[in-house]
Amino acid sequence: MSADLSWRGELETDLDFGYIDRSRAVRPPGRYSPRLVTNDGSGNVLREIRLELKHATAFAFSVAFVTPSAIALLKQDLVDFQGRGTIITSDYLGFNTPEAFTELLNLERLDVEVRVHSDPAYHPKAYLFDHRATKTALIGSANLTAAALVRNHEWNIRVSASREGDLSTQMHALVQSQIARSTRITPEWIEQYRSRRVDLTNGARSEVREQSTLGVDANSADQSQAIGAQTTSQIVANQMQQDALSELARLRIDGCRRAAVISATGTGKTILSALDVRSLAPRRLLFVVHREQIIDRTIAEYRAVLGGSLTEYGKLSGGSKDWNARYLFATVQTISQMSVLEKFPRDEFDYVVIDEAHRAGAQGHRRVIEYFAPKFLLGMTATPERMDGFNIFALFDHNVAYEIRLQNALESGMLTPFHYYGVADVEYQNGRTVSEDTGFTDLVSSERIEHLVNALTTYGHAGVPIRGLIFCSRKQEARALSAALNGRHLRGRLLRTVALTGDDPVAVREAAVHQLECGDLDYLLTVDVFNEGVDIPSVNQVVMLRQTQSAIVFVQQLGRGLRKHPGKEYLIVIDFIGNYATNFLIPIALFGDRTLNKESLRRQLIASEESGTIAGISSVQFDRIAQDRVLASIAAASLDSRSRLQAVVKEMWDRVGCPPRLWDFHHFDSADPVVLANKYRNYPELLSKLFDYTVDFSSFEHGALQYLSAEVLASKRPHEGVVMRELLRSETLSRESMERVFRAEGLRTSSGLIDSVCAWFALDGFSSQDMKRYATPIARHTSGRGLVLDDAFRRSYVEKRDFRAAVDDLVTTAIAYTKNRFDPKMPFTVGAQYSRREALRQLCESPKNASTVYGYKVFPRSRTCPIFITLHKEQDVAASVAYADDLVDPSTMRWFSKSNRRLDSNELRPIIDGDIDLHVFVQRSGSDGSEFYYLGEADAYEAVQDSMEGNSGKVLPVVRFRLAFRTPIDRSLFDYLHPLVTRV
Repeated sequence: MSADLSWRGELETDLDFGYIDRSRAVRPPGRYSPRLVTNDGSGNVLREIRLELKHATAFAFSVAFVTPSAIALLKQDLVDFQGRGTIITSDYLGFNTPEAFTELLNLERLDVEVRVHSDPAYHPKAYLFDHRATKTALIGSANLTAAALVRNHEWNIRVSASREGDLSTQMHALVQSQIARSTRITPEWIEQYRSRRVDLTNGARSEVREQSTLGVDANSADQSQAIGAQTTSQIVANQMQQDALSELARLRIDGCRRAAVISATGTGKTILSALDVRSLAPRRLLFVVHREQIIDRTIAEYRAVLGGSLTEYGKLSGGSKDWNARYLFATVQTISQMSVLEKFPRDEFDYVVIDEAHRAGAQGHRRVIEYFAPKFLLGMTATPERMDGFNIFALFDHNVAYEIRLQNALESGMLTPFHYYGVADVEYQNGRTVSEDTGFTDLVSSERIEHLVNALTTYGHAGVPIRGLIFCSRKQEARALSAALNGRHLRGRLLRTVALTGDDPVAVREAAVHQLECGDLDYLLTVDVFNEGVDIPSVNQVVMLRQTQSAIVFVQQLGRGLRKHPGKEYLIVIDFIGNYATNFLIPIALFGDRTLNKESLRRQLIASEESGTIAGISSVQFDRIAQDRVLASIAAASLDSRSRLQAVVKEMWDRVGCPPRLWDFHHFDSADPVVLANKYRNYPELLSKLFDYTVDFSSFEHGALQYLSAEVLASKRPHEGVVMRELLRSETLSRESMERVFRAEGLRTSSGLIDSVCAWFALDGFSSQDMKRYATPIARHTSGRGLVLDDAFRRSYVEKRDFRAAVDDLVTTAIAYTKNRFDPKMPFTVGAQYSRREALRQLCESPKNASTVYGYKVFPRSRTCPIFITLHKEQDVAASVAYADDLVDPSTMRWFSKSNRRLDSNELRPIIDGDIDLHVFVQRSGSDGSEFYYLGEADAYEAVQDSMEGNSGKVLPVVRFRLAFRTPIDRSLFDYLHPLVTRV
């Protein structure tokens, strides 16, 4: 029976475009068009495979080489896949590890058959997908390894054919032939393979490198992994350490005697401190730790850097009292005792290091810091933010020598990559799910335990021994779950777990950690014992079985598994997501987003799922229900609530040691200054409402600051900020001076733009509501059409120090902020968001026209037409404006004119004839607010008379266009606006 070929026209058009003559195309290439697939900024092999899996009915992968990390990247897609899958691989050259085969075998529970080919030189790299009427193949150089799917330079071609076409017949026959010549993988086969596999010879390794782009996902060993085999000459500072050392040296030159280093767990803080100590060659060193268990490792790392006899290194702890060692490593519990401190002169140590410096607010740490007077005091921490509100920064004189957070460390390859799986927590038989109100009985019910074990089986490591931490919500839950898990099997083996809490003696906790490291335990269950200060590098699995209530704690718990360790290719993170109001904290923690901007969170969350990776080859994946819960939490969250703003400002206040300026938030990449400045009338008013901060401004001064906040800082161009800076210097500014300043600043300039800037300061065309808010313009037109500073504003600026400081802060921040985020040479920045009003400012049109831009409007003077499109109309939108606009691909958009328009309509002729510039702005839905993403300039073609149904069922004329973007949309922005992999 013939296949349904209703799609034949689309296939033929795509094949004509791809193989015959692309110039004859009547539309952009579609899904059947042949194309090259590479790992570049526009996409990668991983995304193509994931996209095909979303729509295929069956798949077959034929690949020579497989790594567990590649399987981890595809895990959620394979879980979601509803069809039948086959993976055929090989034992060619012994490259595939037994662990990789074990991970493959674990896929059989997802209805994926895994086979090994008998050919000793099996070397294909092909991914085949069956669809209802077609077959698609991705064939080229990419093996099933994480680096080949994401990072390596790969060439692959994606082709499609009718199921009845000869190419499909050939592909089907080849797969069947390979299946016939292959053996199904079993546990017994893997054990036999393990016993006969030998290390590759150098020649075989060379053959692997020459014949394929493997992308072996080897972790580069960090400096501390091979300390025992290193000499001092072998310890070379990495880039992070070089930058930090330079800044530490600069601080000392400036006379500073204290500083802190903020660096993610596992990035080499201890080695960094040793390198700095080596540069100073102190007479004596004191290194203060929180736990005795890390002293020996710290000494080993220091000795590898500093050299010297072992007798120069000593310990001061419960069982050791090496008082006279040149390099003394002490627990805070011992050194903080007054009877111990008084044995040392206050200036005994030239250099003091405080490890885990975020703990330095505790009494013992403070006693040590206050007692000694070293030439230099260094604090090291991954998370300086304190839950108890203590100001750690003040202890180190607010000097931060270097800061590298989690995302930067991952991108730099300093940490183990992780694969995060957001999994919906259990849904009980009565339809309820886990929430803040769930009682203890339900938290430890057999249903939840079964759900937990199933998820551990599906998402957890199958090929390597588990070293896992499970974080629970309460102590009683941890103990009950541990007891229940110890009666369950994971992949045929009885689980071995222990629950640990702060109530357990240190010796008990240390013994349990040792059992985990030795492989005698699979999981340790706890609440917060392992949030920080515990070094278990071998941990390869972190399970979050609790509500995320703090982004700080989330990062701390995630960090327990990110330290590099021999044999650890990646970390698995399984986060059980209940129906929690605080789920929005998950993307804040994962992406390090501190902007307080909901749209930023949504975009990063969806774009990361679409691309398949974040920060190198780490990944973030959610099942459908979990993703819905996180997105719903973001939508409902009040990111700029009083309590949240208070916490953000307090954190910055602690860091800089005084009321923070807007500039501080911009400089330290913290909360968005625009959000802070516009929460109330202005930023000083925000401080007065959140803290005991006095603001003595007149109504006029408040209005002036409100204008600068809303119209200069929040502008999408730096011109207003630059003009304001010059007016503050000279009071008047001619048009000629403006042009000179704009050119000197590297900004675009024109007569129309200068007119626009002057009009914006003079409030020309502003609404009555805006006029009421701002009271009076802060600058006015001069007779020469320039600007002069308002007299009242000038007097306040000169006479009132606090007002002057607030104005200077706004202007300085505005110039840097806008230059950093927007292209100063172009009216619009692709990917930035603009309201209708702001778009008109960029086009040098009057703001009074903003209310007249319904969908689009042609402006004859500037010969421009901004087009505003909402992709997903709300259900209550009138039928007469419910246009079926659609983002087809990164280069093309389908767009409809207003209803009751024809090809000969006056407003459409300039668009059809190409006489004006079209600027396209898009938002996902009407609930996204007033701002639209700018997609770029476009050309209109294929203007076709069409029709649509109006409110009363009446057929209305409308013109349908295809818009071709002059530059394709960035892939991450396209993915967010038009997700193909993510279901939103």
